[in-house]
Amino acid sequence: MALKYSRQRELIKDFLMTRKDHPTADVVYMNVRNEHPNISLGTVYRNLSLLADLGEIQRLRVGDGIDHFDADTSEHYHCICTECGKVVDLKMNNIDHITEIANADFDGKIQGHVTYFHGICGDCYGKTLS
Repeated sequence: MALKYSRQRELIKDFLMTRKDHPTADVVYMNVRNEHPNISLGTVYRNLSLLADLGEIQRLRVGDGIDHFDADTSEHYHCICTECGKVVDLKMNNIDHITEIANADFDGKIQGHVTYFHGICGDCYGKTLS
């Protein structure tokens, strides 16, 4: 099924592509409405869900009860700061071998994994050193 063009969806996706901080729907809404004042919060939520379902963006559920969004759909990992809650991309080698390890003693078939790391982001860690 071909998806009908939507200016709002394009604005949302364009905004996400400029961000590395994995914003929430509320942050997306507050920023996109600066350019498109008539956009509703519901429209932002629906379009973020649609884009995530289509695989055009990532929906991150990091344990804070709020969905975060990432325009980078490449395989990569994230760290959640235990001090400020920031979600940060990690640059690291692929760890898909943990799927093989998980399959070793599992009577079914592990098909993938979602891994989040927890630690202190550079900004918060720098404050503790000061």
